[in-house]
Amino acid sequence: MVEAPQPNSTFLRPTFFLLTGIPGIGSAQAWVTLVFGPMYLLALLGNGALLAVVWIDTTLHQPMFFLLAVLAATDLGLATSIAPGLLAVLWLGPQPVPYAACLFQMFFVHALTAMESGVLLTMACDRAVAVGSPLHYSILVTKARVGYVALALAVKAVAIVIPFPLLVAQFGHFRAKTIGHAYCAHMAVVELVVGNTQANNLYGLALSLAVSGLDILGITSSYGLIAHVVLRLPTQEARAKAFGTCSSHICVILTFYVSGLFSYLTHRFGRHTVPKPVHILLSNIYLLLPPALNPLIYGVRTKQIRDRLLETFTCTKSQF
Repeated sequence: MVEAPQPNSTFLRPTFFLLTGIPGIGSAQAWVTLVFGPMYLLALLGNGALLAVVWIDTTLHQPMFFLLAVLAATDLGLATSIAPGLLAVLWLGPQPVPYAACLFQMFFVHALTAMESGVLLTMACDRAVAVGSPLHYSILVTKARVGYVALALAVKAVAIVIPFPLLVAQFGHFRAKTIGHAYCAHMAVVELVVGNTQANNLYGLALSLAVSGLDILGITSSYGLIAHVVLRLPTQEARAKAFGTCSSHICVILTFYVSGLFSYLTHRFGRHTVPKPVHILLSNIYLLLPPALNPLIYGVRTKQIRDRLLETFTCTKSQF
């Protein structure tokens, strides 16, 4: 429930906000932890295991696996940026979060989301080069270039997302300090602002359309090229093998963008038809489901990682 406006003194910038979780479902919030808790645990264990395997196994020190490690690190950061606070709110009830911490969370959630989208685009380009120019792959795609690309993606994410907290920080008055959400989402905080928020709304919409739209266009173009090359291969076995090298990445892309697109469309166009608790549930699923599923998808679909994990598990089991 959003607080009703009080005397003018209460409109001053609060020292903290109060996160309410998923308003409207009452005591059922505690049961939702049975969904998000295991998701976060899977994200921690799965992405941590992927990072450890890529770090330890020198045979995996290749561009493709370095990109996978960047994705795993991004997923870890994204899940951790919201899950601890989310679980605390759902289990213990409304929780205060300092004003500055709220802005930091807003920045990291949106920056890591943009970073993940950029990494998925880079991985699609990597697969396009591997399938389209296999003889030149080792020359075109090197570990150094992957490092530069990862750094460029991080710089881009910071540059395009930093206006979010800065635009909010310019406002000194708020209608209330209670945020009807489970984390400090940009638009959830902007709804409490007293003043002209048109710049916030337009920048948020433009950024969502530009970043996701361009990345999806790039991914679609990459897989269009891959399909064109693969369909020209002479045998069914060769085509199946070529598509198999991309299957895990396609699953990850679908997990991220389908859940994100569904959350975005219901938020933008279903405000009056989709209940607010559903909006909030979808936004949290969008941020926690991909980090939880990505390591499972790659662990199952990528032979080198699967073999290394099985070897590690077997050796650990034999010691006991």
